[in-house]
Amino acid sequence: MSSRPGRAARRALTAITTLTALLTLAACGGGTTPAADATQAAADSPGLTAARAAFQKYSERPDSIPVTKPVGKKIPKGKRIDFILCGVQSCKDLADFFTAAAGQLGWKVKQIATQGTPESVQAAYEQAVRDQPDAVVASGFPRAVYAKQLAQLKKAHIPVIQSNADDVVGRGVSLLKNGPKDVGVQGAMIASWVVSSSGAKADTVYFDLPAYTILKPVKDTFAAKYKQWCDGCALDDVDVPITAVGKDMPDRVVSYLRSHPKVTHVVFSLGLLNVGVPAALKTAGITGKHIVVNVGDAQNYQYIQSGLTDGAMALNSHETAWLQVDALARHFTGRSMAVDQKAVLPNMLVTKDNLPSADGDFPIVEDYQTQFKALWGLN
Repeated sequence: MSSRPGRAARRALTAITTLTALLTLAACGGGTTPAADATQAAADSPGLTAARAAFQKYSERPDSIPVTKPVGKKIPKGKRIDFILCGVQSCKDLADFFTAAAGQLGWKVKQIATQGTPESVQAAYEQAVRDQPDAVVASGFPRAVYAKQLAQLKKAHIPVIQSNADDVVGRGVSLLKNGPKDVGVQGAMIASWVVSSSGAKADTVYFDLPAYTILKPVKDTFAAKYKQWCDGCALDDVDVPITAVGKDMPDRVVSYLRSHPKVTHVVFSLGLLNVGVPAALKTAGITGKHIVVNVGDAQNYQYIQSGLTDGAMALNSHETAWLQVDALARHFTGRSMAVDQKAVLPNMLVTKDNLPSADGDFPIVEDYQTQFKALWGLN
């Protein structure tokens, strides 16, 4: 609930898809260290101390993939995989990373596009049912959208691999990564930066996309940690319709900040909501606002490098895609996918101080490919 009176009522959206992107995972550039001018009382507060410790931990770049057990058998070539896209760039990136990994094992991947609508998703799954591939991989959709097709695939003994989806394993879904129990940490990561950078004196607005229901645990955890670490700090949340993405989102942010001039920090539940915002703020003459996003992308990493955005939670898309291939490699050799299901994928909070690259979506584990190929007997 907002701590400011008069906030417009949030618009309710039907959950049609979830992200990958998440679906996808970006942090903050300027102001990457706790404010030096914080009052002594704030500096000594347990909340600020905890936030700073969390921020330091989340800023470290992991150096190993979460699976270490080799497949142990020769992996068959010639497998055919259908990858169903979710309609946003982060899902296309995930599909491309998966395709690259599958190519290492001599598999062919067919990418099936959707617009993210229930009708287009169902049509894509219908295509997969007709194709009868060796496996289906998708990102961002709750099973309610494709329940009929999932049952058909299950009956045909075709494994379905999901990620960044508000779902559970079982009843046709063979593997789920970045599910509801996994993504909450992203909210804690973002909160650690907001509280640390403000010296526990933030006034924050959180822009969210309710259509992507997988983002709810991120929002809830952010609010909980923010309240725990930043006692008395103002927090407002604004729900955004998916139709605003790529259209009037910058105008919405400018309008909000003009009517709430005391806001110091702006948080976006997805990096794509921030696209165009820095330029719009400059045109509007709005300065001094700190921006952090969840699920960074190439555009936001460029913003961070240029000092236009402060940070981002970097999503583990590279590692997720290759882990999905690892799971299928085990399945095709008669092994269990359990080791991959139990694996905890890496995340990283990036700022200008630790940004690995601004040239595109970067891997969190730098040599992840070499490590996975070793598990597959390719090195």
